[in-house]
This record gives sequence, structure tokens and C-alpha cells, in this order.
Amino acid sequence: MSASVQSSCEAYLADVQQRIRASWPEGMPREPVYPFGQTSVPGYLRAWAEQKGDAVAIDFYGYQLSWHQLNQLSDAFASYLYAEGIRPGDRVAVFLPNCPQFSIAFFGILKSGAILTPVNPMVQDRELVHYLHDSGSRLVVTLDKLAPLVAAVDTDNTIKTLCTTLADFLPGEPPIPVPAGALDPRVEVPGTSLFSDALDTPVNPDALAEITWDQIAAINYTGGTTGLPKGCLHTHGDMIYTGACAATFCLPAGPDDVILSYLPQFWIAGEVAGILLPVVSGCQLVLFNRWDAGAVMAAIERSGVTGMGTITDGAVEIMEHPDLARHDLTSLKDTVVTSFVKILNPDYRKRWKELTGAVLRESSFGMTETNTLDTFTTGLQENDKDITGEPLYVGLPCPGAEFIIVDPDTGLPMPFGEPGEILIRTPSLMKGYWGGLSGEEKNPIKDGWFHTGDTGVIDEDGIIYFRGRRKEMLKVNGMSVFPTELEISISRHPSVALCGVVGRPDQRKGQVPVAFVQLEEEAIGKETTDNIHAWCKENMAVYKVPEVRFIDKMPLTDTGKVKRNALLSEL
Repeated sequence: MSASVQSSCEAYLADVQQRIRASWPEGMPREPVYPFGQTSVPGYLRAWAEQKGDAVAIDFYGYQLSWHQLNQLSDAFASYLYAEGIRPGDRVAVFLPNCPQFSIAFFGILKSGAILTPVNPMVQDRELVHYLHDSGSRLVVTLDKLAPLVAAVDTDNTIKTLCTTLADFLPGEPPIPVPAGALDPRVEVPGTSLFSDALDTPVNPDALAEITWDQIAAINYTGGTTGLPKGCLHTHGDMIYTGACAATFCLPAGPDDVILSYLPQFWIAGEVAGILLPVVSGCQLVLFNRWDAGAVMAAIERSGVTGMGTITDGAVEIMEHPDLARHDLTSLKDTVVTSFVKILNPDYRKRWKELTGAVLRESSFGMTETNTLDTFTTGLQENDKDITGEPLYVGLPCPGAEFIIVDPDTGLPMPFGEPGEILIRTPSLMKGYWGGLSGEEKNPIKDGWFHTGDTGVIDEDGIIYFRGRRKEMLKVNGMSVFPTELEISISRHPSVALCGVVGRPDQRKGQVPVAFVQLEEEAIGKETTDNIHAWCKENMAVYKVPEVRFIDKMPLTDTGKVKRNALLSEL
């Protein structure tokens, strides 16, 4: 960054910070709250275990694990790792879905000074090979049903495998519905050891390493959208800062709160919601293995859940559930959503408020590289301005995080309200990629700023809006058009169930946006493409107005995002 660009960015940043101060929600703290100071993740678990003892830390379909038990079992697992020759800096993989064993392994690995490698339990052999071999993991904790996959890829027989089963940490007769197969008896897998036996290891004080704030705690892999997933190195400090921001700003929680999470803990957002927020705030966690609207309603009522995160579709499913009247959901004080398919709108918010008393609001902006949750929207819902104005509102930066919007070619800051590349500087920014970068890869961190490759806007109030990936941007008569922005806008039409936007080459304009629309059931046969096109002309700039085509069923990924590549084949 040249001296002139740096000077411009510093002046821009000072201006942005002044605007943020003026927009700050009333009563919101100005700094993250650290109940036990800036210490390691194990330090927080030990402090809450001492303070809360036999209080419930994790409730898994009625199986309750206290803070004392969570601390004791993770000490035992750290001692087992030590006995197996695992030392600080060694990598240990956790190849599990959501379950208490994930948390026990998580804390035990970190107590030993080893490095956690979370692995998505839905991956197949080629993907698993990459995660295990790239990280150099020496030991893996997994389900008995997944152990054969580990054995198949561990051709050199160098990785020790510990097996567990969901039934090990479930009551015999769960008070709320459990996922299919959760109560299946253990499957014996030759060549593996039992996780439950590892937890019987006597605690060895030598196994509990001295941990520092800046010590590497985890390798969190990216989604691999531009090639093989890369491992982001995150420290104990990154984790505690993120957990403190989550508990202070994003989903405010304290020791008396009960938070429900079903977000996958191998995923960075699920790690924050289901492990870091609880261990920093001291709240009780109601943990689910996966989404089930009926079970979630039962758990909210049974445990007095005060806060949860879901996708907008999940909230709508609850509001339209046939058993809704049988449940009392008024313990909820806070609910955050992420809009993937269904888009949060004023009607959904009004109905949720009437049902629970809580304000339904969008979550935040974040990335694996930044340990996620870089912004918050709490307290910014006045007059529904966050969901009725410019789309893709992600709120204000969490204190400590800084955003600037720059011209990707010159590096100079963009005027307020104008799109450019999002650059982030935050205490939880990764400390590098595991194994570094290949010679052809560019380092996205320059002068302390992470160049996200995303396009966004900062408005005159300091509010941040996400527009989409730069590589997905369309050029229409030289003007920038972002498919995600159009999808959010068009989904506000009452007849639209789902929308996906792609670009069609055009000799005169360069590209033309094409909106594929899946109608709500009641609109099929009544709504027309001409009507929706006319609505678009009334609600967006003329160069953004797309061609509109109806589609019977929108192609979606496993995580509920539109498969734009599939739509391109429909052009």
C-alpha cells in the first residue's frame, strides 16, 4: 500500500468510526465483555466449572452434562492424548456431527496444547484424504459408522482412530424426539479404540499444557470454492475474542441464559454458536444434532431457551407448524436468522414478535478467515430499516473489527454508498494458512488488511451491506449488478418463493441479468412474468431490472443456496 493510499484509507477509516459512534445502539457496550479477562479457552472452561459446578453446561436431547463434568472429562481426554504421545502443536481431527463428544474432544485437544482440526462428517473419501493428510492429523475422533471411511483413506495405517456413538450421550428414553438412528447400538470397528475408554484415563497434570493467548488452537478449513479447502490458523485469542463478541453483540447472553444451537460445530459459525459463545458467557447450551422444528419447539419450552440462531426458513417452519399451538415459546428473548432461501421480511418479523416476544433479525457478516461474526445487527431494527431498505444489510462492525470499501484496482476508498471490495482488519484474523500458499496463490492479507474478494457498501451511517462475490458480479452497460442483491430484492415480492439470478451474454449490453423465479404455491397459474418484471421496474434501478423466467423447482445446494451453475444451463 503506497503512502498516499494509506493516508486516504486512514482518513476514511477515521470518518467511518465517527459515523459508527453516532449510529451505535443505545445501551450497547462499546467493547466486548470478557468475564475472566483475555485468557485461553481452557482457562474459561475451568473458571466456569469452578463457578457453576453442577449447573448444566450442555443439554443434548435430555442428556445433561454439567460444567464440572465437561471440565473433568476434557481433562481426562487431554491426559489420554498425552499418553498417546500427542504433544503441543500436534494435530488432532474431530470428524463428528454435533454431540457432547465434540465439545469434550474440543476442550481436551486445546488443553493438551494440540491443534484442533474439525472435519465435516458429510465429506467423502477424496475430501477426507485432503483434510487428514493436509493437516497431518495423528489421531481422529469419529462415529463408529464413519470409522470405516477413515480406515479406507488411512492406507499407511498412521492415524489412530477413536470411535463413539450418539447413543453414548443420550438418555435411554429422550424427552424430545431424536434424529433417526441416534439410539442405534454401537458398531464394533476392528482396529479402533473407544472414545469412552479414553475418558476413563486418570488425569495427568503433565498433560495439561500452559496455553497462551497467541497459541494456535485450530485449523479451520475454508469451503474450497476456489480450489481445495485451505486451513486457516486461529489462536486461543481469536476464539475468545469471537466468543466475547458473539455473547456481547451478536446473540447477547450471560450465565443465566439458555442458548439453542443446531448449527454444525465443525463449521466455524457452529463452533462459535455451540462452543465459544457458551464457554465465554457461561450460558447453558441446548445442543441439537440437526434441525427439527417440532423438537426445537419442545426444547424451547422444556429448557426455557432464551436465544437461538436459525435460517429464515426454520423460523417460518415453526410459525406454520401444525403443532405450534401446543408449545409456549415466550422464553425466547433473541432470535437471529440467516436468509438463504426465504428472506426475512416485515411480515415474518411481526408474526415472530407476536408469537415469542422476540425480534427476528439477521445475524452478521463473517468468514472462516476472520473466525466469523465480524458485524452485528442487534438494536438496529428501528422501523424495519434493516430489512426494507437496501438489501443485504449486515450491520455495524463488532468493536475491534474495522472495515473499509476500496476500489479493487487503485486501493483507494470508495465514496459512502458506492460498492467496492470489502477489506477487513480484526483481532481474530487468521494468522496464516496452514502450510502456507503455493507459488501461484496470492496472499489475501496485505498490510494487515484481509482482501475478502467480496463486494460491499458502507453507507453514510457507517452501516455495512454485503453485495456478493466479486467474481459473480455482472456488468450491464458497464454498470455493476450483483446477483445476490437482486435475489434478495425480488424475493420480497409476495408471489415469489425463491429467486436465482445469473447473467446472459448480450451483444449490446455485455450482460443481461436473468431472474429465475419459483412461485409460491398459491400464485402458480395466477402470477405472470410480466407482472413481476413490472414490479422490478418500480423497485430497482433500470439497469438492474432482469428478464424474468419461471422455474418449477429451484436447484439448491445442501446448505440451501441457489445453484447458479445449474441455472446457466437453463438459459
